[in-house]
Amino acid sequence: MIVIASDHAGYQLKREIIEHLKSNNIEFIEKGCMNGESCDYPLVAKEACAVITSGQADKGILVCGTGIGISMAANKVKGIRAALCTDTYMARYTRLHNDANVLCMGGRVIGPGAACELVDTFLSTEFEGGRHQRRVDEITQIENEQ
Repeated sequence: MIVIASDHAGYQLKREIIEHLKSNNIEFIEKGCMNGESCDYPLVAKEACAVITSGQADKGILVCGTGIGISMAANKVKGIRAALCTDTYMARYTRLHNDANVLCMGGRVIGPGAACELVDTFLSTEFEGGRHQRRVDEITQIENEQ
C-alpha cells in the first residue's frame, strides 16, 4: 500500500499518477488537495507521512510545485526518508542506497510520462542493504538525537 498526496500546485500531476496506479492495480490512499484549491504543502506532507509512520502504507508519493518544499516538510517527520527525484536514476538509487520511503516530485517541473516512470522505478526497486544499511542507520541516529 502506498499513500499519494499533493498540494494545489501538484494536484494535476497527482491525478495523472493516480490513473497510472489504478491502471497497474497498485493500491493507494489519497491525501492532501482533493480539488485543486489552495492548500499548504507542509500540512499535506505531515498528513501523508502519518499514513506511513502509522503502518497504513509502506511508501509515499508527494507532489507540490517544485517538489522541494514538500520534501523538506516530509523529512521533518521522524521515520521518513523523502527524496526529490527528477529522473529514474535518482529514483532507483534513492531506493537502492538510501531506502527512501517517500518519492517527491514537482508538478510544475516534470511531465506525467516522466513522473509515472519515476513512480514505477521507485516502487519496483528494493533497498540493497549491506554497506548502505550502516548509513541509513546513521541517518536514523541523527534523527533520534534531535
